[in-house]
Amino acid sequence: MNDIDLPVEIIERAETTRGEIQLQRRGDAYEIISNGTFLMATYNGESERLLVRRALELVPSPDKVLIGGLGVGFSLQEALRDPRVREATVVEIEAKVIEWNRSELAPVNDHALGHAKTRLIHADLVAWIHETAETFDLICLDIDNGPDWKVFDGNASLYDDAGLEALRSRLRPGGCLSFWSATPSPDFAQRLREAFGNVEIHEVPQSHGDPDYIFYVRE
Repeated sequence: MNDIDLPVEIIERAETTRGEIQLQRRGDAYEIISNGTFLMATYNGESERLLVRRALELVPSPDKVLIGGLGVGFSLQEALRDPRVREATVVEIEAKVIEWNRSELAPVNDHALGHAKTRLIHADLVAWIHETAETFDLICLDIDNGPDWKVFDGNASLYDDAGLEALRSRLRPGGCLSFWSATPSPDFAQRLREAFGNVEIHEVPQSHGDPDYIFYVRE
């Protein structure tokens, strides 16, 4: 029997300013649920890892990496595995997600938050991108279910023209910007082409349900 078919054990449920967030377990796998919407799980992290791994392949010197959304820590863990990465900054809005990555989820991602190269910022990525003056070689974003399926309406501004321009201003020359999505989002793909001139799209099959999609563009 697959983990996804096993009964759910709720580990913790908490109220936040954005609603309810829940950590649950099925067998050996963990899932995070936000306001009743499935966000992520540990039973298949291939697309979360590919979000970073392919971007690393596209950049010759990925000195500084920015990861938007901590999740279960797979994207951060992937960045830390590359010896060329000197600093991996992860921006996460939910305090509970940070707490779970330091406790229940820490063994799953090899204690990524405690790594010497990790820099954690507890903030809303959408606002933080407009406030910071820092630049990065990679910006890898997985703060939502994608441009067509947003868990929070406020995240929409990350995917519009102004949001893409703000992200572009934080990319170093030759840098790569990647987005995770639960849908193929052809309109968003076209917006990326118009803004950056080209877009590379990877479809990642899932053992249960529809495939995930990763978008990559270069500065």
